[in-house]
Amino acid sequence: MKDLKTDPSAKTPQDDDFYCIMPSMKLTHPLVVIDLETTGTWIEKDKIIEIGMLKCSDGGKKESYVKRVHPGIAIPPAVVKLTGISDKDVKDSPLFAQIADEVLAFIGDADFGGFNIERFDLPLLEREMYEVGKKLEWRHRTIYDAQKIYHIHEKRDLTAAYKFYCQKELKNAHSALGDSEATLEILNSQIQKYGKGNEFIEALIDFDYEPPADFFDDERKFRWWNGELYPVFGKYGRKLSIKEIIVRDRAYIEYLLTTDFDSKVKEMFKACLAGKFPVRE
Repeated sequence: MKDLKTDPSAKTPQDDDFYCIMPSMKLTHPLVVIDLETTGTWIEKDKIIEIGMLKCSDGGKKESYVKRVHPGIAIPPAVVKLTGISDKDVKDSPLFAQIADEVLAFIGDADFGGFNIERFDLPLLEREMYEVGKKLEWRHRTIYDAQKIYHIHEKRDLTAAYKFYCQKELKNAHSALGDSEATLEILNSQIQKYGKGNEFIEALIDFDYEPPADFFDDERKFRWWNGELYPVFGKYGRKLSIKEIIVRDRAYIEYLLTTDFDSKVKEMFKACLAGKFPVRE
């Protein structure tokens, strides 16, 4: 993949639009607009597979940086489907440790812009930097998060959804039955819009933000990541796998076995204590 770093001849698909838009955007400080493609959505665990940045300065100057990154783990099929980036595409790419310094140098002291970057991209990038002995200072910079601004200024409530999907105004908003009727109409419209010819409501199951297959249990207390099972709660939540907890703190699993988890989870605890760890089906 071509490195676009500070290469004015290497245009992105949006460059023509960019030069039309920038004259109306006045900057008093450099701005880096950033986006990450990653192996998943776990800020504490997932890895960067591509990083793209645009650095804008007063006067319309723009620099571009884009690099694919070898994550050190397999890229899950769902991510390959979403991003089009496979293990084969990154097999010769650098590890993040090899590009961390140039990423920090490109960012410099700029402010940040992006979409949902305060809750995802920046915390994940900060963690990646920490793991290779670097530090990303972003919490005291100005952040322009387009998603936050969008959600503040454009309604994302039931009334807005009803107008979008049903092309009607919601007249009985905040009455229990009226809201239920509106939601039913929305679901029906979503089936027609996204169901690809499937008229059953099950057509909408695939649009769960966190697919149930990623979780071991119905309560979503234990989640698979890179072939290992992790708790998403408690002192080891999202930090250590069940296998690692058994080695470090066996008594913790013994304690959890006495609590009110369902039978499937308790059987898993018993098996782990006996040295038989769960395998993702």
